[in-house]
Amino acid sequence: ISPFHLQRTFKEWVGISPKRFLQFLTINNARALLRESRTVLEAAWGSGLSGPARLHDLFIAVDAVTPGEFKNMGRRLLFYHAVFPTPFGRVLMAAGERGLCFMGFYSHGQADVYADMLRRFPRATFKEDTSFLTPYYRSVFLKEPTLERLPLFLKGTNFQIKVWEALMRIPEGAVCSYGDLARVIGKPGAGRAVGSAVGANPVSYLIPCHRVIQRMGIFGNYHWGSARKKAILLWEAHHR
Repeated sequence: ISPFHLQRTFKEWVGISPKRFLQFLTINNARALLRESRTVLEAAWGSGLSGPARLHDLFIAVDAVTPGEFKNMGRRLLFYHAVFPTPFGRVLMAAGERGLCFMGFYSHGQADVYADMLRRFPRATFKEDTSFLTPYYRSVFLKEPTLERLPLFLKGTNFQIKVWEALMRIPEGAVCSYGDLARVIGKPGAGRAVGSAVGANPVSYLIPCHRVIQRMGIFGNYHWGSARKKAILLWEAHHR
């Protein structure tokens, strides 16, 4: 592919030139983004975490597993899974009657992301069913109103659920630090525990753990690849 066609294709997909993309990845730009996000985050978090989270115009409802379901690791639960294309690579999605329980990206082999899905509910039954997951996919990635509400069925500790709910209040195009996230859930100084909860997120993109970066402006790691994290952040910054 010629440099001209590469630049044109890149700009059609991302919305900006490759040069601007590289500028976005600098530490100084990340620090500026953190500063610019503070006012937005204060408004988003100002009313607390009791209200519903949203994606586009869609309400997101969180249903956590019961203590019994947590203890027996999903025994007697049935989930359906399917793979779909996205702007950020292929995504494996899984859901049951109570909502979406897993969403993970991958670029090459499927083995790791399938193992990641199965370890969340090791005693549950998983069956492939594209039709069951299609409404979720179309609502999340195609922004089509195929669902009136988007239910999430999450397996995590009370602390993890609280962190994930706070993540869903970070607006598209904004970022926060781990310290910011710890403060908003009422646990200042628990940055390391918050980081562990962020890394344990079972539903990529929808629970936007990619919007958390280090206080010094370093983008940091991402369970589904640091390059993908930067691509999603840039996409959101120019498509909000």
